Amino acid sequence: MRLGDVLRVGAVGLRTRPLRAFLSALGIAIGIAAMVGVVGLSSSSGAELDRTLSALGTNLLTVSSGTTLMGEAAQMPEDAEMMIERIGPVERASSVGKVSEAKVYRSEQIPEAQTGGISAYAASLDLPATVGATLSSGTWLNAATERYPAAVLGSVTAQRLGIGAAGVDTQIVVGGVRFTVVGILNPVALAADLDSGVLVGWPVAESRLDFDGHPTTLYTRSEEAKLESVRQVLAGTANPEAPNEVDVSRPSDALAAKQATSQAFANLLLGVGAVALLVGGVGVANTMVISVLERRAEIGLRRSLGATRGQIRTQFLAESLLLSAMGGSGGILLGMGVTMGYALYSGWPSVVPAWATVGGLVATLLIGAVAGLYPAIRASRLSPTEALSTP
Repeated sequence: MRLGDVLRVGAVGLRTRPLRAFLSALGIAIGIAAMVGVVGLSSSSGAELDRTLSALGTNLLTVSSGTTLMGEAAQMPEDAEMMIERIGPVERASSVGKVSEAKVYRSEQIPEAQTGGISAYAASLDLPATVGATLSSGTWLNAATERYPAAVLGSVTAQRLGIGAAGVDTQIVVGGVRFTVVGILNPVALAADLDSGVLVGWPVAESRLDFDGHPTTLYTRSEEAKLESVRQVLAGTANPEAPNEVDVSRPSDALAAKQATSQAFANLLLGVGAVALLVGGVGVANTMVISVLERRAEIGLRRSLGATRGQIRTQFLAESLLLSAMGGSGGILLGMGVTMGYALYSGWPSVVPAWATVGGLVATLLIGAVAGLYPAIRASRLSPTEALSTP
């Protein structure tokens, strides 16, 4: 038989029992959709990470105060930022200093214990340019406002305080002093601690909040090619007397580690999708076995009219492949739809690797071939007299 004849004869059983065919194909579709969706979402998430790192850069190093040998909080020198700026490959450096005793409240009426986990920081003016921070509302501190009670809120801080926009009439209480909110930051991917902080000028923190002037975290941008060399000397430069009390990290590494964790979870879900696909294959095999039992008379009639065993085997194998292909195609479309919908919702680029769709279709056909092989062989072995005599 020609290929067209094989497909037409193989589709007979699907057309005569559409509901059963649909339910069998649905099992295959769920498995393929799960696998394509997991791969697509994982790839889209990775593309978003690459886009983020491309925009923010991977040359940011963070220098923070560690602990002393006695387990107490260490202090970096007040001129640590100036010393780091003298390192040749360092292009930019900025710092913040945590004002530990300054509690943050929406107003004086808030109970003292309800701080909301918000920290107050003294910040350098060039901090946004160094860490890649942007403003969702208002402006950043400048040479004038850093000397007066003006504050910029992190994105999480603004949510916790119920402040949607900056303005001259929007005030908060920091360390018992009223500060005007002049700006609100967008989430800072490479400096997440700033999201739950309130940032004020260095001079006003020293004069109004009893800040001691010691930085707690420094951010540096260096030449990409010499980043590791800079990383090795940062601790000794920031605190020459006790370099062991300084922690140096690369924030982009944390994002990459987070992506690796997500990939491990995606692999787990991929396994779940494979199990669902296997269950769908069992459903196809069951459908084909029942189809052979119900269509013995048809098989006997075809054999009596001259159909060979090979043609009968080809007919039922084609039916199994068509059934699986229907489910696989629907699953691929469903998986791509889920990926594109979630990527659009999350603001990610939508990426579905070609190997995932091709691999899904190939896996579907393999499942269909394996599932339909036994029923096809069983159908071809029926003798015409035995098949026609079956009620």
